[in-house]
Amino acid sequence: MYPDLANKVVLITGGAAGLGAAAAAAFLAEGARVAIVDIDAEALAATATRLGADADHLITVVADVSKPEDVRGYVHATTDKWGRVDVFFNNAGIEGKVAPIVDQAVADFDRVVDINIRGSWMGLHFVLPVMYAQKSGSVINSSSIGGLVAGPMPVSPYVTSKFAITGLTRIAAVESAPHGVRVNSVHPSPVNTRMMRSLEAGSGASQQDIAGSIPLGRYAEPEDVANVVLFLASEQSSFVTGAQYRVDGGMLS
Repeated sequence: MYPDLANKVVLITGGAAGLGAAAAAAFLAEGARVAIVDIDAEALAATATRLGADADHLITVVADVSKPEDVRGYVHATTDKWGRVDVFFNNAGIEGKVAPIVDQAVADFDRVVDINIRGSWMGLHFVLPVMYAQKSGSVINSSSIGGLVAGPMPVSPYVTSKFAITGLTRIAAVESAPHGVRVNSVHPSPVNTRMMRSLEAGSGASQQDIAGSIPLGRYAEPEDVANVVLFLASEQSSFVTGAQYRVDGGMLS
């Protein structure tokens, strides 16, 4: 479907499960070379086994995206293997706790900010110089509809972080355009992943209740988001940068 992605080098954070693992499978199916990064070594190894790609097309890197040395390390691991980074799916993130602002612990807020904002910013900090040197590249930042509107679920650290990703995407797109690099973000509605199981449990809402607020009547599947990520990575979106792509079944319409 995207022949220009064959043999491209794709770097994915949060690659052990959910959106990251689905995107890895989709890129591998297009013939890309993929590095998946995650803090969970066991889950990362299991995902690599499930993907079934050979060592020429898939590597895994254990890293904490909130630590500069780990971020530098996963970028170097990718460039040491393949010499470049063509696509960066800046995806790692956590949901935090479901609680009103007055009941949130400062430490929990800090952890969400460290992973979702600091981790995303540092990914750009270390990946963009590689892309600038190439004079090409596509970055897709993983946000949420919670980065466009504040919904009824009390997850202020998460919403704060995802609004920050929207702003980060826009400024990075402006800075990167002269270097031939595009930066966009994807904004899913609830996706059928572990994160939503956690949010359902924390809020007391059922999947059926939440899906009822989505015009298409269901959660997104990780593959639904991966399809948009592939489009933004490909040359079919060559004039798209600084954009926020909703993958929300009409939820914000």
